[in-house]
Amino acid sequence: MTGYPTPKLILDKTLSTALLIVLSPVFAFLFVAMGLDGLFRARDRGPWLYRERRISRGREFDLLKFRTLRREVIDRIDPESHARMHEADESNLTWAGRRLLKPRYLDELPQIWNVFRGDMSLVGPRPWPPSMVADQVARGFTYRNEFIAGWTGPAQVEKGITESSGYAVLDVAYVEACGRASRWQIVRNDLALLRRTIAVLMRGEGLRF
Repeated sequence: MTGYPTPKLILDKTLSTALLIVLSPVFAFLFVAMGLDGLFRARDRGPWLYRERRISRGREFDLLKFRTLRREVIDRIDPESHARMHEADESNLTWAGRRLLKPRYLDELPQIWNVFRGDMSLVGPRPWPPSMVADQVARGFTYRNEFIAGWTGPAQVEKGITESSGYAVLDVAYVEACGRASRWQIVRNDLALLRRTIAVLMRGEGLRF
């Protein structure tokens, strides 16, 4: 099965709508905090959101994140690369990024809107930049051009993965499982992965994005 299975679509629309409503106070707080950060720290000023080009089902879209990096750092980033590589150096981060967003991965919250819009799913292979997808396709892994990308998935909650091939094995297994599963099995499997993701976040272990 490729594309966007209907049970996943229903689950994603339902949960993303609920999350946008429930988390609206958190979004409001973060917008105020980031605004105050920019007001008192000139180096931290810039747009609230940061966009990166990603691939889902073979189509490009703008992956949304709360901006954690100073504008001067963002201006130096290759549009095809991951901003995450620059976030390891705390001197690149805004105060809000360092103190509020990164510790609990709140910078990823705007991707709920990506899910609501249908750009991606709550669960699936993590969306990669076009150049990385092209490299992966050249190695024979085409699933990112065929299956909807996800906010989280099996490759994001498993530890010990050090190579892209490790991601591919888990991602392909998930995609193939969706092809064999019934509509309710797909929903149950996605909910189980979401529970594991929440557990990892609550322990502060970090997800593999």
